[in-house]
Amino acid sequence: MVRKFAVAALVLAAGLAACTTPTPYQPRVAGKAASAGFSEQRIETDRWRISFNGNSLTSRETVETYLLYRAAELTLAQGRDGFAIVDRNTEKRSRTYVEPEPFYAYGPRYGAWRPAWRYHRQGFGWRGWDPFWGGPFWADRLDVRTIDRFEASAEILMRAGPKPADDPAAFDARSVVANLEPGIKRPAP
Repeated sequence: MVRKFAVAALVLAAGLAACTTPTPYQPRVAGKAASAGFSEQRIETDRWRISFNGNSLTSRETVETYLLYRAAELTLAQGRDGFAIVDRNTEKRSRTYVEPEPFYAYGPRYGAWRPAWRYHRQGFGWRGWDPFWGGPFWADRLDVRTIDRFEASAEILMRAGPKPADDPAAFDARSVVANLEPGIKRPAP
């Protein structure tokens, strides 16, 4: 019995830990709406569209770094030496949640008691306040949260041979992988 409880607690803790970390460098799961990670689509022989979608804990810088790393990694996997970014975009999606402070402690199981006050306001006379009907007290007790998520996408053109010196949009894939590899966080095994 205790062993089952310990195993269940470990599984729950691992699941919660996975939800509280930035998106690691991983492929996006097809068909899963909340999946985060990279995806790519071949457009022509040497032209690809790549994207990286992060969760709410993944910074814009990380999303853009993982996109560039995936472009270099894919270029090397296709047997090419470098790539040029033809088009690049980073979108920020923000959601704002507004929730009032819960008054769940003042429910039917507490009988008829609940906090209520009467107060006098000049020009309005005596007024009452009650947590179920609202009032001017505690109006600032709202939980307002804004959650940002970033998605970076790019269209790249792969090429063979050395990087052209006069093209600022061109990258040497081996150099990109070597320089960005130390900052890449992969999922835990």
